[in-house]
Amino acid sequence: MEEKRKQVPAVSGEVFIFIIGFLIIFGLIGSKMGVVNMINTIMSSAYAMIMDVCLYIMAVAVVAGALSGVFGEFGVVALIDRFLSKLMKPIYDLPGAASLGIITCYMSDNPAILSLARDQNFLRYFKRYQLPALTNIGTAFGMGLIITTTMMGLKVEGAIKAAVIGNIGAMIGSIVSVKIFMIFTKRYYGTDDAALNYAGLEDRKIRFVREGSVGSRLINSLLEGGQNGVEMGLAVIPGVVIICSFILLLTNGPGPGGVYTGAANEGIAFLPWLGEKLAFILNPLFGFKNPASIAVPITALGSAGAAMGLVPGLIESGISANEIAVFTAICMCWSGYLSTHVAMMNALDAKDLTGKAILSHTIGGISAGIAANLIFKLIALI
Repeated sequence: MEEKRKQVPAVSGEVFIFIIGFLIIFGLIGSKMGVVNMINTIMSSAYAMIMDVCLYIMAVAVVAGALSGVFGEFGVVALIDRFLSKLMKPIYDLPGAASLGIITCYMSDNPAILSLARDQNFLRYFKRYQLPALTNIGTAFGMGLIITTTMMGLKVEGAIKAAVIGNIGAMIGSIVSVKIFMIFTKRYYGTDDAALNYAGLEDRKIRFVREGSVGSRLINSLLEGGQNGVEMGLAVIPGVVIICSFILLLTNGPGPGGVYTGAANEGIAFLPWLGEKLAFILNPLFGFKNPASIAVPITALGSAGAAMGLVPGLIESGISANEIAVFTAICMCWSGYLSTHVAMMNALDAKDLTGKAILSHTIGGISAGIAANLIFKLIALI
């Protein structure tokens, strides 16, 4: 869909404001890293992001797309919707089919839900205002299995119980995120328009299948679903590379020995520094005993994997299972959403609501951490 644009004066005040802001931001980063190192790091990080992250996301999207195509063709999506619609509707205001997206993202990563969003047998259960919420609900469960098993394996007493509580906290955070976001989507789209418009959309007693034998339907649904995954994988590359590279630039620190070399994924560690300054507010909410623990949720804004990488080092400083529960909830609910939300909203043709989605999910992630902290303390009292 072609983006709408408006006419403005060729030269206006925003030109000079942008130039000043651009020079200040990258001037400060360059003064700390060195201009040459900064440029080399940005380019190296972008290349590494494409090779290590984007191609992986595309592979996940292809597999998820193929599975969603088969599940839609042979009625699995319809079956899931019928059994879970009475549960998903009051909790999330979403059709039961959305639970398939939760499972897909929990087993892989946030953008996996985009492959489902291209399948007509999946979309037919959604209203237009519900579709953008797939970004928030998918992200809230992204990398859930990896995060949970990693936290359970930590050498901290009660880590398994803490990880389970963290999953409950992430679920609470997902509800908060989706419910808040739905307020904005309902205002923007209304509540009447369907995600797809064709006869029989509302009749859930029927579904649409391809013509031909069972074998040909199986192969065609696999290939078409995989093709949808490729298209979605390509669609998220610009957002992931640009946003995630910048977030990592603000999150990570210098290379080995505290020296900047221009290598990929180096940065100025601004977000962890900001987290320490806000520790007097965040530590009581999340139950952190070690001020350095705030670096985990701050890092999870850009990368859940990087955030999990910080946890083993914090164990030596004496963190408890309470922190593990909060880490699990926040890392799972946020799962690097600043890196993927822009690309996912763009892929769902809802870029105008990107800011609202990010705001809603920020509140959802904070709610997940607070909920995990309170639940853990409540269980400890029993």
